[in-house]
Amino acid sequence: MQRLKLTQKKVAPYLFLLPFLLIFAAFQVYPLIYGILISFYRFRGLAERHFVGLDNYARLLKNPQFYQALENTTYYTVGTLILLIPIPIILAALLHSKLTKGAGVYQTATFLPALTSLVVVGAVFRLLLDERGGIVNAALMAVGLAPQKWLTSAALVIPSLLILAFWRWTGVNIIYFLSGLTAIPQELYEAAAIDGATGFRRFWHITLPLLKPVAIFVTIISTIGGYQLFTEVYVLWPQGGTPGNAGLTLALALYRAAFRSFDLGYAGALGVVMGVIIMVLSVIQFKLFGFFKDVE
Repeated sequence: MQRLKLTQKKVAPYLFLLPFLLIFAAFQVYPLIYGILISFYRFRGLAERHFVGLDNYARLLKNPQFYQALENTTYYTVGTLILLIPIPIILAALLHSKLTKGAGVYQTATFLPALTSLVVVGAVFRLLLDERGGIVNAALMAVGLAPQKWLTSAALVIPSLLILAFWRWTGVNIIYFLSGLTAIPQELYEAAAIDGATGFRRFWHITLPLLKPVAIFVTIISTIGGYQLFTEVYVLWPQGGTPGNAGLTLALALYRAAFRSFDLGYAGALGVVMGVIIMVLSVIQFKLFGFFKDVE
C-alpha cells in the first residue's frame, strides 16, 4: 500500500504536465520538425512532392530578394534595439523615482498601445503619416521642417515602422524594467547617497548593473520580434507592398513564398534560415552580456 502511494506521488506530476506536453508537442515540436523536413522537398500542389536535398537552400542563397529582406529586417531590428532599450530604461527609472507623482497613470497610458489591434493601428498610422493631411507632417511644418513622404518614399519605410514600434512597445519595455527596478534593494541607494554619490552615479553604478538580467531578456525578445516583423508591414501598406521593396522582411518573404507562390519547400528553407539567424544572434547577445560567465 505504501509503495502504491509512493508510485502515485511520482506519477501524479507527470499526469498534470501531460496536457501541456501534448499541446506543446502538437503545436510547437511537430510544426518545427515538419518545417525542417519540407525544406528538403519541392512541392507540386499540396500532395505531390519530390526530395531535392539542399536545392531550396541553394536557391535561397542565390536570390537577391533574400539579402534585401535580411538587410531590411536587420536595419529594423537594430533600430528597435536603439530605441526600445535605453529610452524605456530612463523612463522606467523616472517613473520609479519618488519625485514622479501619479506614476501608475503614466504606466497605464504607456502600456495601452500594446493592447490595441494591429489592424486598427495600421489604419490610424496611415492617417497620421499621410503625406498631405497627416498629423506627423503637420507637426514638422509647425516647427519649420519640411513634410516627408513617409509611406511613399523607400528611404522612409523603416523609419515609419520604427515610429510605430516605438509607440507600441515602449510601454511594455517600461513595465519589464520597472519590475527589475522594484527588485533592487533601496538600501543600496541609501548607502550610496550617504557616501556622496549623485543621482547619475547611483543610476550608472547600481541601477544599470542590477538591471542586466532584465536587459538581456528585453534585448532577446526585441531581437526575436524584430526578425519576425510581418504584421506591421502588411497593415501599414496594402499587402506589404512597400515602395522599392524597402519593407520586404524575412517573414514577409516567407509568407509570399508559401501563400502566393505556394513554394512550400522554399518557404520552409527560409523559415529554417530565420530560426538559425535568431538563434545565433541570441547566443551572441548572451555572450556579450556575460550570461555564460554568470552561469559558470
